[in-house]
Amino acid sequence: MGSKLAFLGRDMAVDLGTANTLVYVRGRGIVLNEPSVVAINTTTGKIVAVGIEAKRMIGRTPGNIVAIRPLKDGVIADFDVTERMLRYFIQRVHKRSHFAKPRIIVAVPSGITGVEQRAVKEAGYQAGARRVYIIEEPMAAAIGARLPVHEPTGNMVVDIGGGTTEVAIISMGGIVTSQSIRVGGDELDQAIIAFAKKEYSLMLGERTAEEIKIAIGSACPMGDDCHAEIRGRDLVTGLPKTIVVSADEIRKATEEPLKSIIDAVKSTLDKCPPELSGDLMDRGVALTGGGALLKGMDDRLRDETGMPIHLVENALDSVALGSGKCVEEFEVLQQVLVPEPRH
Repeated sequence: MGSKLAFLGRDMAVDLGTANTLVYVRGRGIVLNEPSVVAINTTTGKIVAVGIEAKRMIGRTPGNIVAIRPLKDGVIADFDVTERMLRYFIQRVHKRSHFAKPRIIVAVPSGITGVEQRAVKEAGYQAGARRVYIIEEPMAAAIGARLPVHEPTGNMVVDIGGGTTEVAIISMGGIVTSQSIRVGGDELDQAIIAFAKKEYSLMLGERTAEEIKIAIGSACPMGDDCHAEIRGRDLVTGLPKTIVVSADEIRKATEEPLKSIIDAVKSTLDKCPPELSGDLMDRGVALTGGGALLKGMDDRLRDETGMPIHLVENALDSVALGSGKCVEEFEVLQQVLVPEPRH
């Protein structure tokens, strides 16, 4: 009986994110949270590093080593590398891989196509899963944010990730209306890079842009105008250069992607059935994902929509926690998983 329980205990949920991959193991909670980056030696084809170590290498590698982010805009851009990354993460968590193959639930964006869905499943099977199930990210985020998704009331979730923003209205264990746009934290970083290039002729790296966004980025004026130093390469002289930028400038730079996110929230509300609209006014909107941590994001959405906005306490982990809950209570929550396509 003990071995039978051990066999069951190996099931896991994977939040395969553009920025970070989280792995939740049944009975143990979230056991791994690493950047979705793989460093590969192009001469030998071998993996040099995965996760945190590989992220440190972005933009700092010699010619024969490349740091790849295999997921772009929430979907698999490089199948081979994604599969190797998944296998690496699963084996790190699941030491005795020859003993029992786990069931795996993978969270994917709601706008994903059938082909992309098959690629995710295939990657899971190649990485050693016995069965691969798929759950849509907004549904997983709603379960992770402890919303009563099975009740006949409207629940709205806005999940701002690295590559995508998912907006969905959920009722009775299903998604009533949703929108998935390929704008997220990465787009904000790119906007900061473009701004530095245009205004200061300064070439920034992705990591620097992300650090600036976290340090002084905001979605609405915060009152205190703080400044930050940015280091990059001067495009005119080609030499290293340091400039000082204000929070105000960074906010203006990121305005366009932020507007896309707000428009997605508004257009989803626009498609909401009237009965559920009333529920949403009472219950408010759950804001989750890494992008939700941008300063003033909740206030900005509150101003733009007039709705109560609640920032979920574990915003970064809610998709993994929700997928993990489906692993723990598989029989109860099976209906929220994406059904298998009929062959």
